[in-house]
Amino acid sequence: MHYLVWEDLTLFMPKRKRILVNRVSGFALPNRIMAIMGPSGSGKSTLLNALSGRLSSNVLLTGNILLNGKQTSRASTNISYVTQEDNLLGCLTVRETLTYSARLRLPCTMTNTEMDKVVEETMIKIGLEECGENRVGNWHSRGISGGEKRRLSIGLEMLTQPYLMLLDEPTSGLDSASAFFVIHALKNVALDGKIVICCIHQPSSFVFDLFDDLCLLSSGDTIYFGEAKAAIQFFCDAGFPCPPRRSPSDHFLRCINSDFDNILPFRNYLSHPHTSLDPESSLNFTTKNIKEKLLQHYHNSPYSLNARKFIREITLVHAESASELDMNKDNWWNWNQLCTLTVRSFVNMKRDFSYYWLRIVFSIIIASAAGIMFFDIGLSSFSIMSRAKVYSFFFNFLLCLSVGGLPSFIEEWKGLLMKSNQVLHYERLNRHYGDGVFVCANFLSSIPFVTLAAISPVAILYSMVKFHLGFSIFCYFFINIFFCILIMESITMTVALLVPNFFMGVGISAAVIMFLTIASGLYRQLPDLPKLFWKYPMTYISFTSWAVKGQYKNDMIGLEFEPVNPGEPKMKGEQVLTTCFGVNSNQSKWWDLGAVLLLFLCHRLVFFMVLKYKDRVVWVWRRRWMKQSLEQLGKRSSFRMERVIPSKRHQPLHSLSSQEGLTSPLQ
Repeated sequence: MHYLVWEDLTLFMPKRKRILVNRVSGFALPNRIMAIMGPSGSGKSTLLNALSGRLSSNVLLTGNILLNGKQTSRASTNISYVTQEDNLLGCLTVRETLTYSARLRLPCTMTNTEMDKVVEETMIKIGLEECGENRVGNWHSRGISGGEKRRLSIGLEMLTQPYLMLLDEPTSGLDSASAFFVIHALKNVALDGKIVICCIHQPSSFVFDLFDDLCLLSSGDTIYFGEAKAAIQFFCDAGFPCPPRRSPSDHFLRCINSDFDNILPFRNYLSHPHTSLDPESSLNFTTKNIKEKLLQHYHNSPYSLNARKFIREITLVHAESASELDMNKDNWWNWNQLCTLTVRSFVNMKRDFSYYWLRIVFSIIIASAAGIMFFDIGLSSFSIMSRAKVYSFFFNFLLCLSVGGLPSFIEEWKGLLMKSNQVLHYERLNRHYGDGVFVCANFLSSIPFVTLAAISPVAILYSMVKFHLGFSIFCYFFINIFFCILIMESITMTVALLVPNFFMGVGISAAVIMFLTIASGLYRQLPDLPKLFWKYPMTYISFTSWAVKGQYKNDMIGLEFEPVNPGEPKMKGEQVLTTCFGVNSNQSKWWDLGAVLLLFLCHRLVFFMVLKYKDRVVWVWRRRWMKQSLEQLGKRSSFRMERVIPSKRHQPLHSLSSQEGLTSPLQ
């Protein structure tokens, strides 16, 4: 039998000196569905994050969280977590979304036919078989409804049949009928031997009747924990019975939400219009007083004692070895996942016109404009500087178009502007695939589009301006631009991982582009650049420097230009390179192209390292900062003597700080 236990769980935020969840204990068993309820800010989502192992790095945790007797881990395939946001790719259909997720997450021993069968069964369970061919939809195209998106998000987590399903506001934004259907579907999942825990804000009476257990929170304290149906009797015994024809969930939340005490007295809600009130009656209490009375009543009630007793029993009797817990190892490479993710990324790029198609159109327009401006440039002496202007115009504007890929990548990674779509972040957090698989899949799926984005403007500019003719010269020009675009994509994606929003991403990406082009030799000859920093090391680490030098050689070597004064001998391209552009013609252009390729690999490696280690570095830094903050707080006598909760419990906390390398002052 599977079970989840949390005992004396305290969540503390040192930065704000605030306790989010205060010594909460409870358990969840299979074949039952639990609701975590409470007003806004009561700690529902924080508790759910702690149970799933996805707690923010700026929150300190003490207490025990055990799944089958072992500490929970977000790397476990036995735990699925459905967030409030719908993490979906808008260009895919409902069936494609489920199918690709099944290919990524289900065991490789299953055949495609077996996976498709699982997908169809899941669609039937969540009622999406009729909209299977409809696209999910995103910011520029209408798709399925909000209720269907919520059911699709739940269906994605149902594919792997986890031991434990955690859902944060699964009925958010749904009408009462859709909310009832969603919870009913989750109830059926629980009856299959699973543990289902839902963080829910205010369910209707029909939805509330579907829950087996209830955990009621207020300001981080447990007001009630036990069977959902027994909560009505608990409130009645405490002196706050549920009025007739009132929804129990509405009554519970009204009793413990003290945010509006100054606006609406509680007695006006609870009293009957034909009943006179005694001024000394408990019905004249403020909600804050009622909450304190309920809290004290719960700690002295059999509900709290039985819960702790049961926690001790199942922890000792049903302890399970670690080998029996199927933990998903963070494999960085998997061929099946690579193929699936590459195909999915290719389909998404092909259907989303803002990902590449819009940039391709703009690059064609820019190349056409440059071709018209410098049409048939010729080989006169004046064409030498005109060629430099063509390359300056082309490189600057074409590379700046790489910033255009930022919105689409941020939509995949974090969500556009409002972070409403965190597909890749969500999938990596749940260990659907490794970081190396994603980096390779993103590169492979983008090759056809980057090829088109490079060859279209190059062909137009090459034919209209009439550069040095020759197939090998054209191929060099194309390959050079191809790798330049890939490098700029790597820089843009790295920026997208580091910045918090879209606007900063655009500004920083554009700044990086201009910074790298300063040392390219387009504006000033390379020998004339200041030696400190700009020449050493910028000319070596800037890919535009190598790309421009290689393109100058590719175009100039082998050409002869008309002299400035008639009668003088023609100027060879090698001489022009040295005198006009400060480029050493003795070094092969293929060496420059090799340097661009090497820099591309380095930029991809940087992107991979940021993708893999950014969260870990931030986590370590925040933990170190929290440790220092706690040490400072611990020196304050007022903080050490602060009473945590108005409760008679004095059991010691079972700290997890040994795992974090921290010591909590809450013990």
